Amino acid sequence: MKTLRPGALTIMTAYPDPPFDVAADGELTGFDIQLMRAACGRLGLELNPLSFEGENFNDIFDSLADGRCDAVISGTTITPERAARVRFSRPYLKFNQGVAINRRLTPNVSSTKDLRGLTAGIQKGNTSDLVARKLLESGDIAAIEYYPYRGIETALDDLEAGAIGLVIKLHPVISALTAKRPDLSVAFEVPTGEELGIAYAPENSGLCDAVDQAIESLKASGEFAELKSKWLG
Repeated sequence: MKTLRPGALTIMTAYPDPPFDVAADGELTGFDIQLMRAACGRLGLELNPLSFEGENFNDIFDSLADGRCDAVISGTTITPERAARVRFSRPYLKFNQGVAINRRLTPNVSSTKDLRGLTAGIQKGNTSDLVARKLLESGDIAAIEYYPYRGIETALDDLEAGAIGLVIKLHPVISALTAKRPDLSVAFEVPTGEELGIAYAPENSGLCDAVDQAIESLKASGEFAELKSKWLG
């Protein structure tokens, strides 16, 4: 088991990405952070979380190649394109994409067929882009507006203002982000069945296997279920 700093596990996460990655009162927390903290406890490691500052989420994996972190965990979907660059853990959660709309302006949206003529807001590098592109190709949406990763709140502001018609993002995340915005709600899910994983440098199989085993231990003890209940409901 090899880490950049002996005795510590350095992870890279992207914010805001509730309930997986939450920055509150100067503290980095959330399901992913607490899961890795618990895994580190099993492995005798200190957790060292870092915040990704880029505009395109896919650039977060560069931090593995250039030695800035040991692992990337940020509600990260396992895809063939990403797996060609990094080594992924066993999947630890599975979710669909959620479609958020403005109930005041588009009260009757309940399926993709109700999105015609609307513009989708998408964060750069997110797997929600794959959903949006398919909707664009099929004519179910009119256009796609791209936002930098940290611009998700701007996208939701635009949705409230009617500048765009929908925002697509992993279901638990978009649900958390719209919870305190009365005009916005998640109208439906797109059944993508995305598996979330932890990314490592391709050569770091020992660390990947060790953390996988620690997470399996957390599942067996019930601690994983407790974290899931606390953060994901």
